[in-house]
Amino acid sequence: MSERDQAARVQATVQERNHHGPATVVAGNDGRRDLSALFDPRSVAIVGASDDPAKWGNAVATQALRASRRPVHLVNRRGGTILGQTAATCVTEIGEPVDLVVITVPAATFESAVDDALTAGAKAIVGITAGFAETGDDGAVRQAAIVKRVRDAGAVLVGPNCLGLVDNTTEVYLSSDQFSPGGVALLSQSGNLALEFELRLRKHGLGFSRFVSFGNQADVTLVDLVADCAAHPLTTAIAVYAEDFGNGREFASVCAASAKPVLLLTAGAGEASARGAKSHTGALTTSADVVAAAARDAGVHLVQTPRELAAKLAALSAPRRSAGRRTVVLTDGGGHGSIAADVAERAGLEVPLTGPDLQHDLRGLLWGPSAVGNPVDLAGMGEQDPMSYAHTVGALLTAPEVDAVLMTGFFGGYSGSSYSGGSLGDGELAAAKEMARLITASPKPVAVQSMYPDSPSCKTLTEAGVPVFEAIEDAAAALRCVTGITNPAGIAPLPEQAEPVTDKDYYACRELLKGLAFPPAIRVSTVDREPDFAGPYVLKALNLLHKSDAGGVALNLATFADLKSTFDAMDERLSAGTYSVEQMADLSQGIELIVGVRWDERFGPVAMIGLGGVHTEVLRDVVFALAPVTAAHAITLLRSLKTARLLDGFRGSPAVDVAAAAKAIETITTVSASHPELAELEVNPLLVSAHGAVALDARAV
Repeated sequence: MSERDQAARVQATVQERNHHGPATVVAGNDGRRDLSALFDPRSVAIVGASDDPAKWGNAVATQALRASRRPVHLVNRRGGTILGQTAATCVTEIGEPVDLVVITVPAATFESAVDDALTAGAKAIVGITAGFAETGDDGAVRQAAIVKRVRDAGAVLVGPNCLGLVDNTTEVYLSSDQFSPGGVALLSQSGNLALEFELRLRKHGLGFSRFVSFGNQADVTLVDLVADCAAHPLTTAIAVYAEDFGNGREFASVCAASAKPVLLLTAGAGEASARGAKSHTGALTTSADVVAAAARDAGVHLVQTPRELAAKLAALSAPRRSAGRRTVVLTDGGGHGSIAADVAERAGLEVPLTGPDLQHDLRGLLWGPSAVGNPVDLAGMGEQDPMSYAHTVGALLTAPEVDAVLMTGFFGGYSGSSYSGGSLGDGELAAAKEMARLITASPKPVAVQSMYPDSPSCKTLTEAGVPVFEAIEDAAAALRCVTGITNPAGIAPLPEQAEPVTDKDYYACRELLKGLAFPPAIRVSTVDREPDFAGPYVLKALNLLHKSDAGGVALNLATFADLKSTFDAMDERLSAGTYSVEQMADLSQGIELIVGVRWDERFGPVAMIGLGGVHTEVLRDVVFALAPVTAAHAITLLRSLKTARLLDGFRGSPAVDVAAAAKAIETITTVSASHPELAELEVNPLLVSAHGAVALDARAV
């Protein structure tokens, strides 16, 4: 369904409900909270309603009174007349049931307003009022007490410290601004950003089914709202701006379960998530990594700016998707084509040379100067015959080697510029109509960048559900999010919590990770007898943060005499007290990996996997995922490393046992996920060779 059709359906549904009354929405069998009193209440009261345009009570009441399908009661402690309507002094004075109460009074009287609403039988409260958990501990205590009263009454609370909500599908207008109707549910912690989203989406003919400012998430959380919007039949996509995810793992899980696309814009993710980290994993993991990993595993489209969010929503609003990323750039000017090809590749699209069959077909459609490789350049033919655009698009969409088309440049200029028009403009408009027909009949996505995005020709494409952009970066980003479609890994459930461990030294880690292979080893405080396993040997000083940096690791000690003399020197220098003597593994025929898990405050256990050994923090070739990581997902993550070619053998070295590495990753991340008392658990290096995977060191925090 196109966005235009979606908006019409929204309006039709509103009109139908106006005649037949509100529909009752019952909590689903999936355990979702019943939010029907928020989004389709029988009646509404605005507490703190005012005639003063400078007050929130005025703005919200003005918007609420636009609706005609339910009673809207205005409440002000002074009573009187507000906005031409008699105001009650409290909600209980109204004398009839009120499902939803919006509270805009100062913080000092908020609690009493909540009590009044609950006494009147309110099933939902929207707390615009600020001054609670966001102000510190005292505010958090007051907020918790309010939430308890609300929940004990069987009601729900959005906020406090929020900017209200809107449901265009049920005529619930409880915010200070209007939002165009459409299919996007917007869940935002920022009111001003919500207004920017409205302006940017409107350019693409998009609008909103719902808008919710969720504020402090004291009761109704972002997770609750995503789940409800995912089940909402008139919502086609969910856009989220969040600075605090609450329970990030539940957020990722509910997004993964959504059949509708979820897009996420977040801020403040660049700071390291922990200072003074005790391991490589802690040192390399930032909150940005965690959010990106959760988004990828959950299938969430992570965006960096409001502009990118609007661009990707424009692409996702159309039904066209492609499993491949082979993209042909189409232009009528070499410069635009070259730049677009570079931008497309940086965005993650593939821009391969067209094959001989397609080149032959294009030669039959275009004139001599045209380029038929990739980019395909009409080279001025678009001015001679605007329909050549449509003919070329048709040929590209039917070519098996093409997954998507990115059109860029002047198209739209003949119908939209000041110096063109007449028959040329008419011809371009006819070509736009034909392109719209061809594109809507094809399953392959198309994005257009035009110097004249507001021209009649481009508007024809937009109205047909073809996304048109002014900037080539937006067009490429939009196309990227609807190509290369694969099933996300999903969010694995946490394993059952194991008995907590209290001993976290190296040998305790070996015991904890007994599903892994380790070299033979003994713990020693002196070296006075030869080990019962063959050399060469490794000597490690235990209980040091970074043993190699401190000179606490000695490798390839060929004889017992070498081991003893090295021990004496190391012990004199470090006085570590406890050491480990191990059989030396053959490092020449394998790859050293690092596998670490760190518990994140919001997302739980997060795994880091990458190239290991002493150069881990220098090379920083690592990827992240929410733990536990299945063996199948581990293989995908390993293949995504920059150094992944090493896994298959390089310059004479044999291929390594990737399946064994993946199984080891599954073991490590599962063990860590079952031990929340461990802030970090790390195996570095994990030596992977053609013969399997062996853990050469492990540490826990």
